[in-house]
Amino acid sequence: MRRLMFGALSLVFLSAASPPLEGVHRVVFLGDSNTYAGQYVEQVETFLRASNPGLRCEFLNLGLPSETVSGLSEPGHAGGQFPRPDLHERLDRVLSKTKPDLVVACYGTNCGIYYPFDEARFARYCEGIGRLREHAATAGAKVLLVTPPVFDPKPIRARTLPAGRAEYREPYEGYDDVLERYAAWLVSQRARGWDVVDAHTPMKRHLDEARRHNPDYILAGDGVHFNDTGHWIIAREILRHWGVPDRDLTAATAQKALAALPHGRELLALVETRQRGLKDAWLTATGHTRPGMAKGLPLDQAERMADEIEAKIQTTY
Repeated sequence: MRRLMFGALSLVFLSAASPPLEGVHRVVFLGDSNTYAGQYVEQVETFLRASNPGLRCEFLNLGLPSETVSGLSEPGHAGGQFPRPDLHERLDRVLSKTKPDLVVACYGTNCGIYYPFDEARFARYCEGIGRLREHAATAGAKVLLVTPPVFDPKPIRARTLPAGRAEYREPYEGYDDVLERYAAWLVSQRARGWDVVDAHTPMKRHLDEARRHNPDYILAGDGVHFNDTGHWIIAREILRHWGVPDRDLTAATAQKALAALPHGRELLALVETRQRGLKDAWLTATGHTRPGMAKGLPLDQAERMADEIEAKIQTTY
């Protein structure tokens, strides 16, 4: 597929001086299973396009379930079927084949392998994030890092394990404290000029506030994989980071937010079909080590399908 180009219109809600997506023709999202699920990626694209019909930027989702940026894997992962895939095994292929201008990466949830905090594991995470930024820069792409979302032990309390174990084949009960430290480190790198969105803090705040009224409230039934509300919180923070005014992001769900925009819900359905048809095709084309993934259409067929949907978006919206 030819890379979509920005039209003459700028993003109306972004700073005229230096819009974050100015000159960006392709954005590639990297991450683990929540990114692969893709709701927040689809919501971000739909909101930007519904707000700005002149936007000509392609959004590709190349998230991979189970993946880490640390290269670590816990004993018995996936019942012993396979170790967690390491982003760095495929990163250079992804960058060379997709040629993004901007990479949005959300890692950390799997990177501490659901164990208590450990300095060596933390160092591997930090080093992996640094390598991601270096390789992207070499490929000519900027990077926006998203902090790891929350881990919620409450829905799986019976399966979590206390501190002090030598091995964790089920998650450590305090694992969100680990992710909070990872998130705090990422946010601290803003002082070095890194571009970072904090998803962890607003997600944790939302969960805490909701449980004051409903102690059984959840964002993820298994503690990790979020429902649509969880995805909307991540999408909202990315959109806010890109200059969308808070007044446009007050809706509790993506559906309500998009309902306030021209053809927002209809556009979301098209974006979902386009992104979901492309992601498996791109994952297969760029290669990875995780078994059990759908192969999708051959890339040329997937791109033709995506072009047809894009033409409908352009002529309709």
